[in-house]
Amino acid sequence: MQKKKIIIDCDPGYDDAVAILLAAGNPLIDVLAITTVAGNQTLEKVTRNALRIAKLAHLDHVPIAAGAARPLLRDQIVVAANIHGESGLDGTTLPEADYRVDCRHAAELIVETIMAEPEKSVTLVPIGPLTNIALAARLEPKIVDRVKEVVLMGGGFHIGNVKPMAEFNIENDPEAAHIVFEEKWPIVMVGLDLTYQALATAAVKKEIAGIDSQAAHFLTQVLTRFSENYKRSKGFDEPPVHDPCAVAYVIDPMVMQTRKAVVHVECWGRYSNGMTVTDLRRPAPEDCHTSVAIKLDQTRFWNLITDAVKNL
Repeated sequence: MQKKKIIIDCDPGYDDAVAILLAAGNPLIDVLAITTVAGNQTLEKVTRNALRIAKLAHLDHVPIAAGAARPLLRDQIVVAANIHGESGLDGTTLPEADYRVDCRHAAELIVETIMAEPEKSVTLVPIGPLTNIALAARLEPKIVDRVKEVVLMGGGFHIGNVKPMAEFNIENDPEAAHIVFEEKWPIVMVGLDLTYQALATAAVKKEIAGIDSQAAHFLTQVLTRFSENYKRSKGFDEPPVHDPCAVAYVIDPMVMQTRKAVVHVECWGRYSNGMTVTDLRRPAPEDCHTSVAIKLDQTRFWNLITDAVKNL
């Protein structure tokens, strides 16, 4: 079976780490590039984390480029140290990477990678703020027609997390998100309505802890500390692992139910800034290019992750 080519744009981050492990360990996925953006932590910290995760996941042949250190128009973001710690991966042990960051800006690497591959063969998987993706679309508008689809973790049609109706990745750079959502490439929004179903339960953590591999040991550390931080900060008994949901959809679209719906990003509302305004009142028009994820097959999802870790 032909592999699915993806570019992961991320801000590792515990759940970003799970997403990278899932992509690296699944035989259907070909990771062409990894790009980083400030989000869960500063650009310097998340880039270091991406390099180290890539080494663990045997992706050290993949180019990794740093991108935007701040939003397009707004002040520097407030990182999520309360969830991910001061390093972005507190409480975990990883090898130091012995290779360097690509000299290109993330947006340049995204553009050059897409333009070098056959049309409609590359899926963009942004799982952090959308600054790099917006920059890439403006740097070379031709990529919008060449991309197969954009499967992003962000937003929500009924709920937010940093604000009542705004999710962290979108709220951090709503202008960039506006650019991305208004382009006419196919978009699947894997938002909080879906990812809050992807809970790392005690049973899940026990199964992963029973796998004898370096990747499984690291993932156990990730889920343990993520659980502790989420409980302390958000009151969740079990943490939702947001980002791998987007990768899981690329691997197996049947892992979740989606629905076509028009989505716009609010950039100016006093109380709704960063909201992904989703019209679910009626069937979407025929030319609608956006879909939203609704329901997760939790068993199927966690099987993908455990199988990937075993493969690594």
